[in-house]
Amino acid sequence: MRLMRFLICHTLICVICLAGGCSKNTPESPEPDPAPSPVMEPSPAEAPWFVRHDDNNGIDFVHDSGHIERHLMPEMACGGVALFDMDNDGDLDAYLIQNGYISAEPGQRPPNQLYRNRGDGTFENVTESSGTGDRGFGMGVACGDYDQDGDIDLYITNFGRNVLYQNDGTGHFTDVTAAAGVGHEGWNTGAGFFDYDLDGDLDLFVCQYLFWSVSTEIDCYNSLGVLDYCSPKNYKTPAPDLIYRNNGDGTFTDVSAEARLGTSLGTGLGFVAGDFNNDGWLDVFIANDQMKDHLWINQKDGSFVNDALLAGCAVDQDGIEKAGMGVTIADIDDDGDLDLLVCNLNHESDSLYRNDGGYFTDITSQAGLGAVSRIFTRFGMAWHDFNHDGLLDLYQANGRVERKAKSFSDDPYAEPNLLFRGIAPAKFTEQLPRGGTAEMLYGTSRGAAFGDIDNDGDIDILVLNRDDHVYLLINEAPKQGNWIMFRVLNRHGSDALNAIVSMQVGERKVRGDVRAAYSYLASNDPRVHFGLGNTQKVSNVTITWLDGTKESFGDFDADQIVELRRGQGEIPP
Repeated sequence: MRLMRFLICHTLICVICLAGGCSKNTPESPEPDPAPSPVMEPSPAEAPWFVRHDDNNGIDFVHDSGHIERHLMPEMACGGVALFDMDNDGDLDAYLIQNGYISAEPGQRPPNQLYRNRGDGTFENVTESSGTGDRGFGMGVACGDYDQDGDIDLYITNFGRNVLYQNDGTGHFTDVTAAAGVGHEGWNTGAGFFDYDLDGDLDLFVCQYLFWSVSTEIDCYNSLGVLDYCSPKNYKTPAPDLIYRNNGDGTFTDVSAEARLGTSLGTGLGFVAGDFNNDGWLDVFIANDQMKDHLWINQKDGSFVNDALLAGCAVDQDGIEKAGMGVTIADIDDDGDLDLLVCNLNHESDSLYRNDGGYFTDITSQAGLGAVSRIFTRFGMAWHDFNHDGLLDLYQANGRVERKAKSFSDDPYAEPNLLFRGIAPAKFTEQLPRGGTAEMLYGTSRGAAFGDIDNDGDIDILVLNRDDHVYLLINEAPKQGNWIMFRVLNRHGSDALNAIVSMQVGERKVRGDVRAAYSYLASNDPRVHFGLGNTQKVSNVTITWLDGTKESFGDFDADQIVELRRGQGEIPP
């Protein structure tokens, strides 16, 4: 039935497009935006959950998309950001992706910026001394210890040549792109490190968006009849994603063909890796823009099969392809498997896919996410328990991709961001004030990175805004309980990406994964954070390492950051 509904919807869409309803290459008569759908009654306004702290804190970054006159498509999709501990001092540093005019020589573009966290609420710009000031036309960033020396390396995706920076552990990085063999030229977007072949080192996945060039750009008109950014459907040039196998000697091999990624092209933006079918091997989910999303199931022999359509997460419950941007995953219903959330364009709801044993059910409406967010265009986002009540909340960073008749500010693409409070497992309601801040913030938000920036036990947010200042949002939500956070390290002292933390919290058995790559063009704090409600102690903390080995670390009191290192626990009987 799901496939039959998809075929019927696809046929109707094709008929409409043939009649000209989907084209944006010619001016259209201005049409008013549809009235917003009825929304769930939001929870009563409380104290703001976040306070903006980017004034006089040292982060003076202002994004520059490079837009001058003509609407060049990459200008609208850019905006990557990372939170990672570059110098192993225990706090999160910030890396922000920059752009500039796309046709300029690289030396004439502004560089990416790296800010060191001083640990006192302020940051220091260390871009020049660190050697990380890439001047490509930037898109996203991935973080991981690819060379297993105990410190975190940086991979930058660009429209153009990608860049790999090797960290020496002292805050200095070296461009090793050519030697490593990962400098792909193209329109590269989301990326992440993960060990897909279970050989103990981190491989690299890179999304591609379109085959596109300035010389082949086309002019498109929005619903107001004025020139604006095009839809990816206008180009009809989806691209294959890439996977690089880590050779264990500082180099990588492009094994995309061997992995069979070319069997399904897409307009990839959001990337996340996880074991979606609980077979012990990492799979990959890709959010594609106005195409079917991809779920690459690991075949355990170096290849992947795109199983998204049969698994129920390629299109929504009505068989419709949406404008997938950001993606996040978590076990939102405590059943031991990973659920999926994809955010989309305005007039499209989010897509919340509940994992029912490797097959997915679209529960967006039942979860309370079917109405409020569809008014906006969403990019960076994540599930985290911001108020420590034991339920996951949701933050979404928003910004338009085309002009509308009414604007929120002088920036015609700016929108407010959204905050949803978890009210039950897999159920949400909008939390006021909108966006979680006392003063409404309007920006063209893109990448959002999540982590405990001030090490006080709750999750803060760094948002990159197109052609504007960043938002540094420090969590000051009224807390509804306790918390605990784990930094999970492998034998090399590196974050054990995709290891699973499970434990008992009262009557609940909960799961959290070590993960950096999620949201939109972002890398995040890999520490695993749990809100505990009234629980004051967690029990039977167990790590399932990527090779399937389990290690028990016992019980811990709440309200602390705990380091768990492989080999220091006990092997369960």
